Parts: sequence; structure tokens; C-alpha cells
Amino acid sequence: MEIGSDNRHPLTRIRSEIPHGGEGPEAKICTAVLLVMSVTFCVLIFPLSLFLIVKVIKQYECAILFKLGRIRSNKIQEPGVLLIIPCVEEVIRVDLRTKVIAVPPQEVISKDSVPVHVDAIIYYHVCDPITSVTGVANLQLATGRLAQTLLRNVLGIYTLTEILDQRDRIQQNLQKHLDEATIVWGVKVERVEFKDVRLPQTMQRAMAAEAEAAREARAK
Repeated sequence: MEIGSDNRHPLTRIRSEIPHGGEGPEAKICTAVLLVMSVTFCVLIFPLSLFLIVKVIKQYECAILFKLGRIRSNKIQEPGVLLIIPCVEEVIRVDLRTKVIAVPPQEVISKDSVPVHVDAIIYYHVCDPITSVTGVANLQLATGRLAQTLLRNVLGIYTLTEILDQRDRIQQNLQKHLDEATIVWGVKVERVEFKDVRLPQTMQRAMAAEAEAAREARAK
């Protein structure tokens, strides 16, 4: 590895290279004017302004506070009561509970060229709230679409027999790949479960006939 090389994720590196605005005297004057106007407005409509100032963060949530479009001090607001300045500050709530994504049936061609339909369930939660807000626009949609792609790619390297007999190992392998891909979005994949593995009707009939023939052979 070269000395002095940058090992950060490309998205993090790009963000660090973007110049931060809002440091010039004009920006400071604009901020001060907006602050005075907002406080004056809140005083004039008090106590109705309490509905704009007081925000309640639930136990299963955390909040990210933006001030004039920028995250204030890169700190996560804990559950409880939060006071903000209307028109100047904005609160984005992040749900920290485990969420479920149902992956619709995907047609997969196994390693031995057998078409199978597999649907799965993905369990995940947000592990980095700031990255989950600033890194991807629609977290659940992005995770679900990525899961569909990885499901087809990962199952494609296994034969039909392996898919049917080594389900637990394949699920763990899929979870590993999905977790590595979504960690840059602030997501931790907890578990991947195959809901159903459906074979073509012709193969089901052939397998049923083979099983029936085996039972008759044992009966004799």
C-alpha cells in the first residue's frame, strides 16, 4: 500500500473535499437577520409558537438537527424534548427500530441451469443516523433493490441441490454481502431469511414421480 494513500470511502472523500459555505461575513449577516426575524415572529404569536419550537423525540427515535441546511455540530439528538428555532433549524427524525423488507420473488438461474423463484425477508436497522440521512435518499427502497440484485447474483453460484440443502449457509453469505454493501448508508443488516424456494412445475412433478417410485421400490 502506498504511503499517504487515502483509504476512506469515495463518498466520504468527496464530501470532505466540498467547500463549506456560510463562513463569509455576508452569510453571517444573513443568519443573524433570519434569527432575529424568527425570534420576533415567535414572540408575536406566542403561545402558538410553542407548536413550532417544541419537538418531542420518541424513545425509539433520534433526531438530526439542521441549521440553515447544515448539520449542527454533527451530534445526534437523544429522545426527549428538543427546542428549535423555526425557519432557521429543521429536525429530521430517524427511526432506530428494526425494519423488515419483503423481497418479491426473483427468478434465479442456478449454477446447473435450473430456473427457481426465490423470495426473501430482510431485517435491518439504522446504525449511523447521520449517514443514513445524508448518504441515500430513500433508504428502504435502496436496500430492497440492492437485496434483489444480490439475491440473484449470490444464488447463481450455487447448484439447485445446494440451494435446497444449504439454505442456512447461503442466507449467511447473502447477509454478509448485503451488510458490506449497505454499511456505507449507515445500515446494519441483521438477518436474511428465504421465505420460499419454488421449482418449475415440470421439475416438481418429476421429483414427485421419482419419490413415488422410490417408495414403491422400498415397499417391494
